[in-house]
Amino acid sequence: MFMSAAQSYISNILIVDVDPDSCESCSQLLQYMGYAVDTCATGMAASELLGQKPYALVLADLAGFCVGNSDLSSLASSFESSPDILLLVETTDRYSAIEHLKRGVRDYLLKPLHADELSHVVSSLMERRCLAAENRQLRCQIQRGQEGESLASLIDLDRLLSKSLDVLQRELGGSGGCGFVQGNGKVSVAAVNGLEDSRAEDLAALAQMKFDSGFPDELGTANPFKQLEEQTWLLPLVNGEQLKGGLIVAGAALSPRNLEGLDCLTAQIGQGFANASRYQDARRLMYTDDLTGLYNHRYLQTVLNAEIKRSQRYGASFALIFLDLDRFKTINDQYGHLAGSAALREVGRLLRDCVREVDILFRFGGDEFAAILVESDSYAARIVAERIRRVIEEHAFLADEGLDSYVTVTVGFAIFPTDAQDKDGLIAVADKAMYAGKEARNVIFGAEDLPGDE
Repeated sequence: MFMSAAQSYISNILIVDVDPDSCESCSQLLQYMGYAVDTCATGMAASELLGQKPYALVLADLAGFCVGNSDLSSLASSFESSPDILLLVETTDRYSAIEHLKRGVRDYLLKPLHADELSHVVSSLMERRCLAAENRQLRCQIQRGQEGESLASLIDLDRLLSKSLDVLQRELGGSGGCGFVQGNGKVSVAAVNGLEDSRAEDLAALAQMKFDSGFPDELGTANPFKQLEEQTWLLPLVNGEQLKGGLIVAGAALSPRNLEGLDCLTAQIGQGFANASRYQDARRLMYTDDLTGLYNHRYLQTVLNAEIKRSQRYGASFALIFLDLDRFKTINDQYGHLAGSAALREVGRLLRDCVREVDILFRFGGDEFAAILVESDSYAARIVAERIRRVIEEHAFLADEGLDSYVTVTVGFAIFPTDAQDKDGLIAVADKAMYAGKEARNVIFGAEDLPGDE
């Protein structure tokens, strides 16, 4: 049977009695029974001791039971150990004791105390507390097990990190935290709770740096958490020796007590992270163009659906840009398809330099490309489109092979929801704009440039 944190307080008893003889005899008996006993004569002294040390049981006479305008029963409930109160009363005070039972006192004994009765009542109360602690611990373990199974089954990486962060903050008593992933030498924050974004980014970078330099093991080899700063802890999510992500909890005073029983939960979080990462890698391959490393046309459909929902929810517009390389076939005809493939890879690199990190690039097929510019209007889209047109026009393709080939690009764009109110309509308008520009080539056409009502 595992020992819960609550059970570690089980032997501490406090006696509050103005009668020194009664206090001494009671203390000796309880110590003989194996309990750790402290004594005092007043309720005020008892309140100080309760603030310094956790107790399972307080034996108090009526005089010691009172603490100013309150009493020990009310005071005890405010402490984490929440000790039971056993009143020691004279026969004439029996009815007062009964009234206190209604307000939270666990039981009472009549003075003079009888050793057998005291021993029986104290043993019963302690056994009851022990059983209650074990039940709480068992319920907690069941809850953690269920949460762990739920987390391990998640294949959406962002959702897994967010939900795992919520659970760890609750279990460790943290005030804030973040989750991050690591890839291509870069750390990206994927979940934040109770922290400024800049603080989360700093902690994620610190985690990567400390992991690379090696962590001392502050709480022993069984502790899955590593200390980043004072009261700030990292649960590394690794693949072999490499850090692939992590969950950071800030404002948590870690100890063996609040680590108790978390090993299974953290293992399930780690397993869930591994599963979600594999799923994400497989999905990335499915949605990535092998030649350029940009996303493919299948992913364009997914992103458009997501951006339309976001636009409808927050009222922000976004731009869909289509790009078609002008007379690109001449490169294939003159230098072969391998040279053409190399030139397309160069286009992908140039496009990445022309947009923000939040924008998304696609190879639509052949020598056609696309981009989604988030939170952009027609003015911003035209600026980006002109940047792309100029960069491609001025770039010497296949220079490494000594071929110095030049191509141009025609760009068409449309804005959601200004130019269309659904995905198919937006694609159609952007496509019309691009093909309208193909007559002249090396130009930019927006939806507003289309002739007539289009």
